[in-house]
Amino acid sequence: MSRSKVAILRTSPATVLADYHRLMNLAGYREVIDPAADTALKINISWQQFFPACSSTPWQLDGVIRAMLADGYDKDLIHGCHNRTVVVSAKKGERQNKHLPVIERHGLRNVHLYENEPWININDAIGEVSDKLLVLNDVYPKGFSIPKRFIGENIIHLPTVKTHIFTTTTGAMKNAFGGLLNEKRHWTHPVIHETLVDLLMIQQKIHKGVFAVMDGTFAGDGPGPRCMIPHVKNVLLASADQVAIDAVAAKLMGFDPLSDVKFIRIAHELGLGCGDPAEIEIVGDADLAEQSWNFVGPFKEMTFAARMQHRIYWGGLKRWIEWSLKTWLAPWSYAASIAYHDWMWMPFVGRARVDEALNSDWGKLFANWERLAPDENGWPDLAGQPGASLQSGV
Repeated sequence: MSRSKVAILRTSPATVLADYHRLMNLAGYREVIDPAADTALKINISWQQFFPACSSTPWQLDGVIRAMLADGYDKDLIHGCHNRTVVVSAKKGERQNKHLPVIERHGLRNVHLYENEPWININDAIGEVSDKLLVLNDVYPKGFSIPKRFIGENIIHLPTVKTHIFTTTTGAMKNAFGGLLNEKRHWTHPVIHETLVDLLMIQQKIHKGVFAVMDGTFAGDGPGPRCMIPHVKNVLLASADQVAIDAVAAKLMGFDPLSDVKFIRIAHELGLGCGDPAEIEIVGDADLAEQSWNFVGPFKEMTFAARMQHRIYWGGLKRWIEWSLKTWLAPWSYAASIAYHDWMWMPFVGRARVDEALNSDWGKLFANWERLAPDENGWPDLAGQPGASLQSGV
């Protein structure tokens, strides 16, 4: 059996489009993504507002599309793919994170999985694999459904490098969470690590090919996926092994993938991918994989909302409150999350972090995205471009 491979490259706004093309080919995506099958570009929107490192970047989406078109993939067989959540609006998010202009510029279809899309019972979709699931059969004793269109499709996940209050880190494996499970997916939070492993089993059964392209131009540390401290890291990663790319990203952030990140360890032990960095082939700028950014992680300085979520799912409030999240009372938690994150944390804490990030080269690229035209490699000259001054409209 060949070793799992992860491609990693340094990048800059001036070269990012060419870098994405090289990155994907170094990772061997054409050996995995069948050009005859439809390909879903699974965009990550962890917040409808722009926050650095939180959601897929527009240059990430643009770079992947341009690479595929340059390599002969039919644009009529490529589409943007979004899920819906109860606390984040994908429709607002694709505009405010500037994904929609990229999709429209390339003339691609844009699929929202909850709009006129049939869903199919999991047992009909994966057959005997359902017997191997670790926790989902217990979480959903009456079964659950997945998008029918996923069966036989390729999928390319577009995560970012960041930490997460439930899973320590998040990346390629977690990116399937929204697409494969419906609005009751919060039922899985007490067993979130095992859930991500189950979802990887399902993906490996239903998809023609599975690939991930991870953006680390900004990387997020702290109580992610929203309330983070963003750092400019100028790194891109790609792999056909969802476990391996998450392991390499975790190691970059300063974690031991097999001891600090449970879902990576379980998936590695079950043979669903390689979670041991020592066993992963690194291609591209291999020296980058030896870095450690020494992130403090999501648990050291948790927000009030994060502490409450931990108490509800794993702590002293579990007995008294968690049951309500599986009943008609559940909307109280959605309203509480929106009120805290959108109306309190972002205006009083997050806005200053966004403004600071917008004065970086990547921030200037984002702020001026619609009016800047790239050359064949990227955006060579951002000098003099405004950054934070445009944030009031983001």
